[in-house]
Amino acid sequence: MIYLLEDDESIRELVCYSLEKTGSPARGFAVPSEMWEAMRERVPELILLDIMLPEEDGFAVLARLKADAATSAIPVIMLTAKGSEFDKVRALDGGADDYIVKPFGVMELVARVKAVLRRSGAVQTTPDEYAVGALRVSVKEHTVSVLGESVALTYKEFELLTLLLRNRGTVLDRDQILREVWDYDFDGENRTVDVHIRTLRQKLGEAGSLIETVRGVGYKIARD
Repeated sequence: MIYLLEDDESIRELVCYSLEKTGSPARGFAVPSEMWEAMRERVPELILLDIMLPEEDGFAVLARLKADAATSAIPVIMLTAKGSEFDKVRALDGGADDYIVKPFGVMELVARVKAVLRRSGAVQTTPDEYAVGALRVSVKEHTVSVLGESVALTYKEFELLTLLLRNRGTVLDRDQILREVWDYDFDGENRTVDVHIRTLRQKLGEAGSLIETVRGVGYKIARD
């Protein structure tokens, strides 16, 4: 999971969407307090950090991260409109792993995120095949089988299943699933995810029980 601390909503949505579509789950925060609260439950693999923020600026956030033994090893990329050499040097000397100046190219951003993750050892390659209990999924061949019997899924059902498999052990809420599979946000009433989960479980038969409901949160496929 990648955290983005950015008070500009349009940039926050663009970056999170781009990262998720390239296989890196992301979560955005408008103010530092929201991110600190989220980190009590989950520490991210990397943080994208703006400098000009409400509550406390990015340099202060960076200093807090590096001063705490629990978070000091998290890679940090500064993502900011402040492009002076002084600011870059200050950030890098403060422990930032990279510094990207706005406006930026989305594909370059994704590439540099993956480069930092590789250097930190946090990057995970997406497998071509998954085998969980009776379930077998080939991403490359776009096939699914349960106990050796082929299962026909729609494109969205397959995308939903592989998303859950790719994030095994992590609970994905409806908002995350809708953004990654359907490219739109949860409005509080949409039942698309629930309906597709129910249908997917039915089609998977015995393997349908692998998809767990975490009440009040979302869905996951547990790790072994």
